[in-house]
Amino acid sequence: LNDGTSIPWLAFGSGTALYGKDASDAVAAAIRAGFRHIDAAQMYANEEHVGAGVAAAGVPRAELYITTKLHVLPAGKTVRDTLVESLAKLRVDYVDLFLIHMPNAHPDLQATWRDVEALQKEGLTRTIGVSNFQPEHLAQIFEVATIPPAVNQIEYHPYVFKASTELIAVHDKHKIVTTSYGGLTPIIRVQGGVLDPVLEKIARRVASSTGQSVTQGQVLQLWLRKKGIPCITTTGKQERLKEHLAVGSLPDLTEEEVAAIERVGSTVHYRAFVRV
Repeated sequence: LNDGTSIPWLAFGSGTALYGKDASDAVAAAIRAGFRHIDAAQMYANEEHVGAGVAAAGVPRAELYITTKLHVLPAGKTVRDTLVESLAKLRVDYVDLFLIHMPNAHPDLQATWRDVEALQKEGLTRTIGVSNFQPEHLAQIFEVATIPPAVNQIEYHPYVFKASTELIAVHDKHKIVTTSYGGLTPIIRVQGGVLDPVLEKIARRVASSTGQSVTQGQVLQLWLRKKGIPCITTTGKQERLKEHLAVGSLPDLTEEEVAAIERVGSTVHYRAFVRV
């Protein structure tokens, strides 16, 4: 990252299917399976369960990378107050990454960013960034930032590849790492889409070169990895945890395969999550 720290490529998310639910067993299972990056958020309303899962897994804090995100500020609360409460729920003294979750949840983004910078300087978070920001929101931050965002966590997959071109260019200019949620949307939410034959062909090629079974979902994750984009995923199934983690042992896609995914993906626009 642009602050000299590193972020694990694969993260287990406590949102989507776990939103507002007891995520303790799922988080503990993910860590025991081999995940070391846990992605949480105040908005998900289950940070205490994430903390319980982290504690139950029994892995030393130093081996884990924990992200959480700022939600709407309750009346009378400061940004610092909310992070202190999150730390108590997560049962940790600091988080590795603290993000502003939604730009439109904060009327004064510049003031909010200054408050987030102060939390990094205090040591309550090691790295700071944003989520769901578009170029116009980042421009506001850049006007006042003494510490640039290290990360922008966005919905990112081949069906928003073309629509994200301007935003990714801003990230590249300012050395902001894109992190992806919803990365498996093309196979989960657009079943039978135009990308399926491309993914299947690549899956067969990777499988034949490794002797391993390879899924279309793993191909999408390999596409993200090849582009240097950390992937946030989630599941309650043990076999899916293993499938996600197995991507780490698979070879990179070729440049031609990446180009084919992007070329065909660009013929369709599908955004599963709301754009702010």
